[in-house]
Amino acid sequence: MTHVTFSTTGFTCPSCVKKIEKTVGRLAGVDDVAVMFNANKVRVTFDETAQQADTIARTIADLGYPVTATSRPVAV
Repeated sequence: MTHVTFSTTGFTCPSCVKKIEKTVGRLAGVDDVAVMFNANKVRVTFDETAQQADTIARTIADLGYPVTATSRPVAV
């Protein structure tokens, strides 16, 4: 499993958190999604053999929350 943290913008209410957690959580290979509302960050734990960080970032952006930075993948 791998952790990646995405910095993003556009969070305005708690429903943003649910929207991201639900949509990203349904992607193949995703094990956990943690949205840090006040920090404008999304931490995702996923299986790199089943999913790519770029696809996750694109999914977050497609929901209306542009990804401004992505941390280096960290194996766990």
